Amino acid sequence: AMDVLLPTVGEIIGGSQREERLDVLEARIRDIGMTPEDYWWYCDLRRFGTVPHAGFGLGFERMVRFCTGMGNIRDVIPFPRTPQSAEF
Repeated sequence: AMDVLLPTVGEIIGGSQREERLDVLEARIRDIGMTPEDYWWYCDLRRFGTVPHAGFGLGFERMVRFCTGMGNIRDVIPFPRTPQSAEF
């Protein structure tokens, strides 16, 4: 796993590589007390073919905040999620 941190903003990107080895995945499921039967579908993804793959998520508002130099992330959120700005 990895994180990219920026000054004054904090984490802007988080990413990881998925475990593609079925034996390691099944052992880890058992080691942490999860029920393997509940994850049959996920193990089948590895059992019937997979390749090493990874991904990341970018905090868009955090990136905009860093690029614009705004002091508060609430100033760059395009669609604020506060009770005063949404009709419930």
